[in-house]
Amino acid sequence: MTLQQLRYVTTVAETGTMSEAARRLFVSQPGLTKAIRELEQEMGIIIFDRTNKGIEVSKDGVIFLGYARQVLEQASLLEERYKLQAGGKKEFSVSTQHYSFAVNAFVDLIKEFGGDNYDFSLRETQTYEIIDDVAKMRSEIGILYLNDFNRTVLKKIIKANDLEFETLFTARPHIFVSTLNPLAGKESVTMEDLKTYPYLSFEQGEHNSFYFSEEIFSTTERAKNIRVRDRATLFNLLIGLNGYTVCSGVIDEELNGANIVAVPLKEEGDMEIGILTHHRIRGSRMSEFYIQALRKYISWKNAEAFLI
Repeated sequence: MTLQQLRYVTTVAETGTMSEAARRLFVSQPGLTKAIRELEQEMGIIIFDRTNKGIEVSKDGVIFLGYARQVLEQASLLEERYKLQAGGKKEFSVSTQHYSFAVNAFVDLIKEFGGDNYDFSLRETQTYEIIDDVAKMRSEIGILYLNDFNRTVLKKIIKANDLEFETLFTARPHIFVSTLNPLAGKESVTMEDLKTYPYLSFEQGEHNSFYFSEEIFSTTERAKNIRVRDRATLFNLLIGLNGYTVCSGVIDEELNGANIVAVPLKEEGDMEIGILTHHRIRGSRMSEFYIQALRKYISWKNAEAFLI
């Protein structure tokens, strides 16, 4: 077993395909496949299950990859401590729902660990993909919310994938609207106030169940619905169409602009926003730093939005 083989299997797990892993590693796909099969034979386990749909990490593979990442992390520490230049790129990935504080913390992470050679990923993506990314170790951390409506379903999926959910904070329901929207000046709004305005939400692809919605009160009937994929589009439509979206109320003016405001929503319910990690994987130094950065931005901003 070599460090190179460990880098091979972790890269395959992160990318989900042999072809993409080979491209990233600058090796041929047959050479990569051979190296992984030799490692599986040496260890006496199957790390990846080969199916008609591609490859998936096996149950034994999940445990093995947890140890492999720890070995690579320790090797990186040795290189940084004893080499004049650290060998290899620093790598880190986060999958998250659309939260500005997740971006703020990611910026801090790159400033702290980036240096001259790194490969970091921040995926603002769909709820199911966040769980899948962490389960298959494409991302070390996931960020999403639970509430009374989706908790049972999502907790079941989280547990089935051997993941853990840790609460960062719980927030009261708010809406985001343009500063030009008549509702922007209100101390709070009701669902009745929102009836005539377009409702914007993030679409969830093939997993477009209410349970995977990024917005609470997803089952409420609305006459005008618009679904989008990214945060910039949603905010542009909030301004251009005088629309609204339901959110945690945590907003960053530097990232989202001064023309978007949060207004409390008078509805019973809350958002328990937290992080997903893999149960069998010890967090790296970068993941620990990132979580602390998240807590810093949460404590600095929008304290009035929090329940705890």
